[in-house]
Amino acid sequence: MKATGIVRRIDDLGRVVIPKEIRRTMRIREGDPLEIYTEKDGEVIFKKYSPLGELSDFANQICESMHKTTDCVTVVCDRDSIIAVAGTNRRELLDKRISSDLEQIMEARRIYRLEQGSSSIPVAEGNEKYCISVAAPILSEGDVLGCVVFATPKNNPPTGEIEYKLAQTVATFLGKQMEA
Repeated sequence: MKATGIVRRIDDLGRVVIPKEIRRTMRIREGDPLEIYTEKDGEVIFKKYSPLGELSDFANQICESMHKTTDCVTVVCDRDSIIAVAGTNRRELLDKRISSDLEQIMEARRIYRLEQGSSSIPVAEGNEKYCISVAAPILSEGDVLGCVVFATPKNNPPTGEIEYKLAQTVATFLGKQMEA
């Protein structure tokens, strides 16, 4: 764990303010769930909680199925990082932080589709190899939980109508699973 040198006091209601610099760096937004646990040595740890992370095994199976059906690289991510990948070396994308452009696509709450001649958007931060062809946000009870993505190597043509509909369907399905 990295020391920040920032000290905060707990108020009379038991609250502590997480400094803006840490919230920005860790992409902690208002309303984000945090998991709180303690260590034996007295440390209190705040960890971003990903409801979609609970479905990572299920998301892996879905990615594998979509890859077998379409032969495309498939990705499922939560609001911060990639939780499931199929169709490429997992180490290239799995657990990597999503690009800020993909984060904006999710926040727009609309399905994104790469058009011929448009500039490509990377899936992961610092990885220009794979770009978004189709991205369908996963919505549950009005909240954005993540995204289903079909990715292509940079400068490849966009995927077709089948991938567009499949991403939309799987995103809707995962959203409904989170409501149940």
